[in-house]
Amino acid sequence: MDTMMKEDDTEETEIDLGDSEPEDSDELEEPEPLWKAPAREEEEEDMTSALVDISDTKPLLNIRDPRGINDCLKVTFEDVIAEPVSVRSGDRVWMWSNALFEVTRVWIYRIVTVLLAVPVSILSGLLFAILSCLHIWMVSPFIQSVLISTSCLQAWWSIVLDVAVRPFLSSAGKCCGGISVHLARE
Repeated sequence: MDTMMKEDDTEETEIDLGDSEPEDSDELEEPEPLWKAPAREEEEEDMTSALVDISDTKPLLNIRDPRGINDCLKVTFEDVIAEPVSVRSGDRVWMWSNALFEVTRVWIYRIVTVLLAVPVSILSGLLFAILSCLHIWMVSPFIQSVLISTSCLQAWWSIVLDVAVRPFLSSAGKCCGGISVHLARE
């Protein structure tokens, strides 16, 4: 069969996966990973080990929603208030309404986050720490001990299923395998 293949009909197809560097650009910066906050110049000199450089607890100051969890909250003035063509207010009223909407939205959000962000963060951290501790030290060991202690029962149950249930189901499958249904419109 190898002799039937034509070698002169082969074409090379180049697929750009986007992971190679462009050839015309000499000054490309290496992209920062999303989990790592950009380091300042004086911080780069202070780093003594690779563990200090890679930190999950360093906050992302520039990219605060890297996974796009809150895309539904990107609300602008035009999403909330819109005037039809037939009825219009004055241009000054529209500009002032837009400005007041944006200022109110931003400042009320900042005030509410100052009041609630720290307590909610503390409660969330406490809740996740308790759940992690319970899962690591109680739930997982309990499940593993049950699985270890019931391994003999699992072996017996497997034997019972192989001896009693499997022959019945395989014969029922062979009987039903010969059935064919043809639908015809009259």
